[in-house]
Amino acid sequence: MKKILVANRGEIAIRVMKTAQKMGIKTVAIYSTADRNAPHVKFADEAVCIGEAPSNKSYLLGSKIIAEAKRLNVDGIHPGYGFLSENADFAEEVEKNNIVFIGPKSDAIRVMGSKLAAKEAVKTYNIPMVPGIDEAITDLAKAKAIAKEIGFPILIKASAGGGGKGMRIVEKEGDLESQMKRAISEATSAFGDGSVFIEKYVTSPRHIEIQIMADVFGNILYFFERECSIQRRHQKVVEEAPSAILNPELRKKMGIAATKVAESCNYVGAGTVEFLMDADLNFYFLEMNTRLQVEHPVSELISGVDLVELQIKVARGETLEMKQEDLRINGHALELRVYAEDPLNDFLPSVGTLEVYKLPQGEGIRVDNGFEEGMEVPIYYDPMLSKLITHGKDREEAMQLMIKAIDDYHIAGVETTLPFGKFVFEHESFRSGNFDTHFVKDYYSPEMLRNKAEIEARLAALMAIRKYEEDQKKLRIPTA
Repeated sequence: MKKILVANRGEIAIRVMKTAQKMGIKTVAIYSTADRNAPHVKFADEAVCIGEAPSNKSYLLGSKIIAEAKRLNVDGIHPGYGFLSENADFAEEVEKNNIVFIGPKSDAIRVMGSKLAAKEAVKTYNIPMVPGIDEAITDLAKAKAIAKEIGFPILIKASAGGGGKGMRIVEKEGDLESQMKRAISEATSAFGDGSVFIEKYVTSPRHIEIQIMADVFGNILYFFERECSIQRRHQKVVEEAPSAILNPELRKKMGIAATKVAESCNYVGAGTVEFLMDADLNFYFLEMNTRLQVEHPVSELISGVDLVELQIKVARGETLEMKQEDLRINGHALELRVYAEDPLNDFLPSVGTLEVYKLPQGEGIRVDNGFEEGMEVPIYYDPMLSKLITHGKDREEAMQLMIKAIDDYHIAGVETTLPFGKFVFEHESFRSGNFDTHFVKDYYSPEMLRNKAEIEARLAALMAIRKYEEDQKKLRIPTA
């Protein structure tokens, strides 16, 4: 494999290109008209404009991307995450054009892309499942009967997608009809498929996922777990590895379950098996993401592996050289997704120009970044600017490093999730490890963040006044 096209943008495009360059592989960037001067375009060996700013006129044009890849004699296509990364038709078209898709086979993407098909695939492997039904429904009477059988609260979920779209928690029967209609409508709008299913809602849930890697020879490894319970709008904002609540026995049990999920669909490449965990540490299969995850850096830091490098090697047909017993957890890693969002205004996107954009540096600090000072934050794509990651010898050190890194990350021109991140890492519930996916609902409010910012500003002002007074005293001391 001599040349790879990265079918993505921003930080993940640069992340993949860095490893490719380290391996002596040439890289091709694609870009929309809005991204003409983006860092990933400058970083690549070659770059080609793929279309206009909206993603459906650029980054989602699978056939056009493949045509450009063929024109430029590309050997492999890495999809990153988002966009076409879990599009089975795109993966299949890449394969048919004799280009290596650096990801799983299209059949595995197709099976795991449907939550119902995924449940069907893994049910013979003795993997714990959340109580519910294994078929899509739209009939209200049937939904009521199922809900009564498994008991409220229940969760309505879109079969065809994720990211919190088409998902509704229903506490009581009286809310079922309206929430069913909303879920079906949202799923249809987001995925073109209104299929929904019902399962028991796990109270006080924690979201824990296992990173796996599989080669074409049937070897499957798990690279421990990531805790992803700090979420807003059912989407992750803070991740860490390992989880603060797993012991070695439970970690191994979940790891083996994850490899069985991969085995159920003949999986090849990097993937993530997601589980829900209840307050009694029972875990249930949720879904499989058939791609590299946004939060993969925390797994890399604690396991000491380059997951993108392994992806490329597996795609080239190489055997995974390491064994499960060779893998050890080294320290603790945290990740904050730095979004151009306003945490004081319901995390709504904040667009504008990055008037100031200075990254933190230092030992134990990693920033996977896709922007630079002076750039506009485009309205067309996900508003994530970067990922701020810290790695310490233990959880406490990783948290202290993270707080310092947030303080040293200077951004002006847009609002970001940096203040929210600091709120999380300083909160006693997070620091103790006693939290779940309701963290934002239970502990966070814009007023709390605003008050905290005002107190910090007042303290900074008092410190400045005290320093000024001390400096004045020094100036007034007569010299001999």
